[in-house]
Amino acid sequence: MMAGMNRRSFMQMGLTAGAAAMAPRWMMAQAAKAADPVGQMRAAGASTPIKTTKLYDNLYLLQGAGGNMAAQIGPDGKLLIDSSFATAVPKIREALAALSNDPASTLINTHWHIDHTDGNEGMHAAGFTIYAHQMTRERLATPQTMKMMGFSLPAAPAGALPMLTFDRSMHLWHNGDSLNLEHFDPAHTDTDIYIHFHKADVLHVGDIWFNGMYPFIDEGTGGTIGGMIEADKKALAIAGPGTKIIPGHGPLGTKAQLQQFHDMLAAVHDKVAALKSAGASEQEVVAKKPTAAFDATWAKGMMNGDAFTGIVYRTI
Repeated sequence: MMAGMNRRSFMQMGLTAGAAAMAPRWMMAQAAKAADPVGQMRAAGASTPIKTTKLYDNLYLLQGAGGNMAAQIGPDGKLLIDSSFATAVPKIREALAALSNDPASTLINTHWHIDHTDGNEGMHAAGFTIYAHQMTRERLATPQTMKMMGFSLPAAPAGALPMLTFDRSMHLWHNGDSLNLEHFDPAHTDTDIYIHFHKADVLHVGDIWFNGMYPFIDEGTGGTIGGMIEADKKALAIAGPGTKIIPGHGPLGTKAQLQQFHDMLAAVHDKVAALKSAGASEQEVVAKKPTAAFDATWAKGMMNGDAFTGIVYRTI
């Protein structure tokens, strides 16, 4: 999840004009100064169309202003992964209606962040039962502060809270497919899960993967660089050579692309860890530019190399 900030701090985070095509539309809105970053994100949710891409006979990728979603249709009812912003709910419902007349059934949250769960209440009102890891419910049920991003969120309303939760794993049979839901150890947050559609050979990994860009790691709710590396390693072990992998942000990806992301994280981790172990301060490590060899490829989202280096340093 990434959130709003004023123009000066946003530009320091390094979203360049050349990278604009890589970033979600709602992220681009952060370049303008805003007193209400959450309101600005929700405004992007209201205005951004939902793009639908078929992945399998009855499984689709949905992309809008928030995190990447997936939708499965069939006689057991529609299954949706993540719910974007509350303001995107009408567009999500329109996109789902265009896929089939099946009734609403199941909404699964990959983690607690607002760009993946803000639409929960609206989708629950439309008939969806919300599933998530137990920590996602705990995070949503209490006020949260995104310190790095400069805003706080109140506890979510009762209708937005997951009704069915699990600790380590859950298995579902839905619309002719077998689905594994499993918790990652703390990675992007302490709430992250993956959803693996076995028959369709599709794996949704949420925000443990930002495809094509440096990731935001939410150190305030348990995220660490080491956890991200281990989570990606786990996802790589699950995926086959032809598995379609849905990242939390960025385009649909492949196992080879996720491997590249994992290898970049591991290399930056090792560089920063060596400098930190030698006694360098965060400012000194940032000044040494440990991401220099990677910036041309990965500094294409809201994070430049310096901002990412800081997160890595603080979460080692």
